Amino acid sequence: MTIDFAFIFEAFKEISKVLPLTLFMTITPVLLGIIIGVIVAFVRLQQTKFFTPLLNFYVSFFRGTPIIMHIMLVYFGVPFIVDVLAKALKLNVQSSSIPIIFFVLLALTLSAGAYASEIIRSGILSVPKGQLEAAYAVGLTFSQAMRRYILPQAFSKSIPNFTNVFIGFLHATSLAFFLSVKELTGVANIVASKNLKFLEAFIAVGIIYWGVSAIVEWLAHRLEKKVTAYNKGGI
Repeated sequence: MTIDFAFIFEAFKEISKVLPLTLFMTITPVLLGIIIGVIVAFVRLQQTKFFTPLLNFYVSFFRGTPIIMHIMLVYFGVPFIVDVLAKALKLNVQSSSIPIIFFVLLALTLSAGAYASEIIRSGILSVPKGQLEAAYAVGLTFSQAMRRYILPQAFSKSIPNFTNVFIGFLHATSLAFFLSVKELTGVANIVASKNLKFLEAFIAVGIIYWGVSAIVEWLAHRLEKKVTAYNKGGI
């Protein structure tokens, strides 16, 4: 058996065409997940009677179960809910009109929110309590103190963790092929099936995944150095 290096190059070019879609499927859930994570982390830290147990369950469930299961639950569950509500409310809406990629993005966003909430919560708890007390002493409200001092320090300390989450969800987009979404791994399978050169195709897609991951790690390292250079202990 010999490796067809020419086909690796051809597969690389063909697979690279869907890289923008894969990046969109990675960046969107991670950014939305961070927003969800901030809200969930705040509520859990406030220890409210009703919402905290629900959010604890949300975080525990999505961190304790595989992402492929989240995708399948959303893919089969959301259409069922939409159809039931449409029938009950007599709305002219059909679940079949919802793009499949929506289900993938929703599942990944919910998963990212659970992971981000723990990262943000641990980041906030790592900031010395004296920072918040000092903010109160100079007349800042809780939200102002969080926005100006606590969250920036928490995020700066959490950059490596967010980098890991981004790379992890970059890899998780490959699961979208189960729903026939043609991302990197899906196209690699399609390209390889034409002449059964699966080794070459997956070498090509592996190079793409590794290259993107390396770039993200480099950018995160640069950002971490820049942020920590200006973060000298808050107030």
